Amino acid sequence: MNFEQLKPQVETIVLNTGKTVKERLLSLCELLEKHVNHYNWVGFYFRNGIKEELVLGPYVGEPTDHTVIPFGKGICGQVAISNQNFVVPDVSAQDNYIACSITVKAEIVVPIFVDGKNIGQIDIDSNTPDPFTDADERFLEFVCAKVTKIL
Repeated sequence: MNFEQLKPQVETIVLNTGKTVKERLLSLCELLEKHVNHYNWVGFYFRNGIKEELVLGPYVGEPTDHTVIPFGKGICGQVAISNQNFVVPDVSAQDNYIACSITVKAEIVVPIFVDGKNIGQIDIDSNTPDPFTDADERFLEFVCAKVTKIL
């Protein structure tokens, strides 16, 4: 399924007020992991109040020990500081990478902004080397913009 076909499903999930925010975020993770072949771990991290750390939110994929990530550490921690998308075609080439699984080859992280503040991010790991394109970035920016409306 291509990204354009997924967009209406993303909107349907986000607008489903019969579910909690956490349930909707989990549904988004499930949708993306199921329908995008190179998305093997999909999750959300959110800023922990005023602390300079991220806390793991809903996700699908292999369990992770990385439930709290300090700002600046790993790809997610770097995005928390830079406020920029971060695409890593080869995680083994990154000095500041937190390994979640030996099967992960690439990662993409896109921040989520509410009222101009970076409050979290969507994090996607892939077991495929260098799978992420501009289309992935644009689609994940779309997802984050929709998520912003329910946070």
